[in-house]
Amino acid sequence: MKHNSENIRPETNRFRLVKFFAYTSFVILIISSFTLSMVISQRATKVLMNTYENHALLIANNLNHQVFHYFTIPVRYRYGAISLREKEQSDLMDKIVRTTIHSLNIEQVNIYDMEKGIIAYSTNRDLIGLTGRGGMEYKAALEGKHSSRLVSREPAISGSWFMDFAKEKKLKTFIPFKAEPPYSYIGILGVFELTQDLTKEYESILKFRYLIFGVSLSIMFLIFLALLLVVRKAEHILRKRAQEQKLLEDQLNQAERLAALGEMVAGVSHEIKNPLGIIRSTAEFLTEKSAGNENQKKLSSIILEESGRLNDIVTDFLDFARPQQPNLQDCHLEEIIERNLSFLQSELDKKNVSVNNGDLNNRPYKIEADPGLLYRAFLNIFINAIQSINDGGNITIKIVEEKENYRIEIQDTGAGISRENSKKIFNPFFTTKEKGSGLGLAIVKKIIEGHKGEVWIESEEGTGTSVFVNLPRKN
Repeated sequence: MKHNSENIRPETNRFRLVKFFAYTSFVILIISSFTLSMVISQRATKVLMNTYENHALLIANNLNHQVFHYFTIPVRYRYGAISLREKEQSDLMDKIVRTTIHSLNIEQVNIYDMEKGIIAYSTNRDLIGLTGRGGMEYKAALEGKHSSRLVSREPAISGSWFMDFAKEKKLKTFIPFKAEPPYSYIGILGVFELTQDLTKEYESILKFRYLIFGVSLSIMFLIFLALLLVVRKAEHILRKRAQEQKLLEDQLNQAERLAALGEMVAGVSHEIKNPLGIIRSTAEFLTEKSAGNENQKKLSSIILEESGRLNDIVTDFLDFARPQQPNLQDCHLEEIIERNLSFLQSELDKKNVSVNNGDLNNRPYKIEADPGLLYRAFLNIFINAIQSINDGGNITIKIVEEKENYRIEIQDTGAGISRENSKKIFNPFFTTKEKGSGLGLAIVKKIIEGHKGEVWIESEEGTGTSVFVNLPRKN
């Protein structure tokens, strides 16, 4: 039994490992979902920036052309030098810039002076004259390279890189302001800084990120839930099989112990039978010869009584030890029970016990069984019921027809059995009576199980006992 229990443990541990794998997988799936949503959203952000940067380059090229041909050349020709502090020049530049970027989703345009690095012109007049705002992108533009950077205006409580709560997202693109043919030799004249507001677009990306994460998480959770249900179902099946196996092992061990005990009991009982017969016949002889001696007659009758009781016990031992192979034949269940009641009628009357068998004889209950063995089994049950009733009571007998069985219920109003004793009631040699072998119910169980049936007891101390017997019905 120990060996088999150890065989069960690896399977249990295996399913514990599967459960651990399920929980670990769920955590990994969450991390994977999070990472996937971040990768996709970062990719979307990069695509968005590239798209708007290309948009800014197209506008900057057009702005470069417009400013150079319609401001730089005319102003130099007319005034000799460019000075945006002059209102006339400033208004002309503002007109050209605003006309060029009109309805093109450009929030702000700054033009940096190449020599001084200050903002010479801006659609936001408050910025004109400021310096040091270009950064690395401004320096790259002076070398003829364009570049962009994403600028955020954070709220008072800033979010994480995943939960980005920035109020504004702006893309600043720096493009060199170059002279155009036939004046290309002049080179770079300044730097354009174009600002585009991407707040709404970035919010859409964030929503898309959360959507991906939410959908992925939901799918992963459903997969995890399905896996967990499979694991729990498997654990339940395994636990049930382990219990069934333990029950079978207990039954096998019990059968092995009973077989060994039966062999021993059969040998001892056989050896007792012969001298017991001699003792009994001698006691009978002494009783006959002691007609005038009352004392001797009394002693002889005690020997007869006790030898008879001992003979009954030995008979029980032999019945228990002897293989109970039923001789199956067609018979009626109600007839077997009626024979028991007829035989026990004197005992029933003596203890003032009434029997309620309802409609037991109103219809036949056909079974295939050994009527002799079943008679002995029910006899033991009825005797126990009668003995449990002290001074008047009832015995109720019912037969319930089920799909494949007849369930016989024998209920008495006797003293009942304690919960502790109920667990041991079918054990061989267990008895609560002063006189008895403790084999009666063990023999009952053996006979009923020999007929592919089952027997069990429900009892409450002080209330009574119900014995249930299931026997296969004959179709």
